[in-house]
Amino acid sequence: MLKSGIIRALGTMSGTSLDGVDAAVIETDGVEILRFGEIGYRTYSADEQAVLRAALGRWPGQPGVAEAAALVEQAHAEVMAGFAGVALAGFHGQTLAHDPGGRGTHQAGDGQALADKLGVPVVWDFRSSDIQFGGQGAPLAPAYHFALAKFIGATEPVAFLNLGGVGNVTWVDPSKESVLADGAVLAFDTGPANAPLNDLMMARRGVPFDADGATALEGLVNGEVLNRFLEHGWFFRMPPKSLDRDDFSDLGGQVAALSDGDAAATLTAAAAMAVVRSAEHFPTPVTRLLVTGGGRQNPVMMEMISERMGCSVDPVEAVGLNGDMLEAQAFAYLAVRVARGLPTSFPMTTGVPAAIGGGEISYPSQSE
Repeated sequence: MLKSGIIRALGTMSGTSLDGVDAAVIETDGVEILRFGEIGYRTYSADEQAVLRAALGRWPGQPGVAEAAALVEQAHAEVMAGFAGVALAGFHGQTLAHDPGGRGTHQAGDGQALADKLGVPVVWDFRSSDIQFGGQGAPLAPAYHFALAKFIGATEPVAFLNLGGVGNVTWVDPSKESVLADGAVLAFDTGPANAPLNDLMMARRGVPFDADGATALEGLVNGEVLNRFLEHGWFFRMPPKSLDRDDFSDLGGQVAALSDGDAAATLTAAAAMAVVRSAEHFPTPVTRLLVTGGGRQNPVMMEMISERMGCSVDPVEAVGLNGDMLEAQAFAYLAVRVARGLPTSFPMTTGVPAAIGGGEISYPSQSE
């Protein structure tokens, strides 16, 4: 489908924080990263966020899902139309529900509709085949994280932590020749990250997040709530493992009686300690934890992680990467892997029995 060599691919990501659509170009052959290209962002308005929130936890055909899907497609088309010279696009869609042991996974948005609007092939539905073969369907960025570790010249084990609505981490041994090598990667969701805190801030103060951790600084961590959170069976399950955005939805209720400051401090600590607990599963300690996602901009959350990790904890910008666009770049990279028949998930990332590819490729109707 694609010529050999380096491809200019566009990737998008609309995460569980529901803030907007990230779009980014990379040039890659699906194995190595050559360079990074242009970036774009399309924010969701408060009204649009309300449409998406109303559809969370719902499956195709249920109330509000069609409206959410139409919004997702329109928002993505708007931001993706601003990129020229792209040979392929990766469209993740908006995750509304994720139940790998039951109903599967649901990302709203139709890749065929986008292919027709943009006039380029679109790779989408990245997660379903993994689940069909017994995997968790998430996380999918580890193949890209392995390529990034090579790109930045890492030589010792390093971990990439994404602090989005849910936290996920990839442990990488860059001394391995390939992501397919035994012991090259281990990946899993750490636990809730920004989602409970963002929901609290919207409910209590009408703002989408705790800017600079200011509200958390007003209060104290409630040890009883935090300790009860850390006793959850999730932290004792061996990886790979994945979460839905609302799997810890009871956490909000546990801080309902606390002041704004105490509630924010407690939820921030919960996100941080989930990361610290995740390190117990690393095959070997890491020399550095590189953080992407919105949580890296919360200095209180970052400090809480740094105090307990026992290694350097830095935003990915410290090694010249773009933490706002890393997941969008990942889906550009994965799109090229799908188009070239390369695996996108692995036993130690999603729990799938063997390395498999995923994703569906939709071609513009006029080219058929």
